[in-house]
Amino acid sequence: QVQLVESGGGLVQAGGSLRLSCAASGRTFSSYVMGWFRQAPGKEREFVAVVNWRGDSTYHADSVKGRFTISRDNAKNTVYLQMNSLKPEDTAVYYCAAGWIAGPSTSSYPYWGQGTQVTVSS
Repeated sequence: QVQLVESGGGLVQAGGSLRLSCAASGRTFSSYVMGWFRQAPGKEREFVAVVNWRGDSTYHADSVKGRFTISRDNAKNTVYLQMNSLKPEDTAVYYCAAGWIAGPSTSSYPYWGQGTQVTVSS
């Protein structure tokens, strides 16, 4: 089992940047695929990005490709989401998740953090 805690959210102007972090507890962090998802008010939770256990393979949703970058540091039990060129439509609660199957479905990830709010003003 793994416990996840996100940080780094906040209020930023359009065009700005934020880096989200997700710290994981437990000694098996490096065995998990790690994903980022987001959920805007009134909308379903949607996939943002995923990174494999070694950190050498990533996949990003089309809506964030070229602007967001997922990465991980297994020595620090942490996964990151670097978000650049932020847009108002990126406003959402951002969640990190851990699982064993890399993919865009929330059902692939049994472990979730509590989320961190990102608000992008126009």
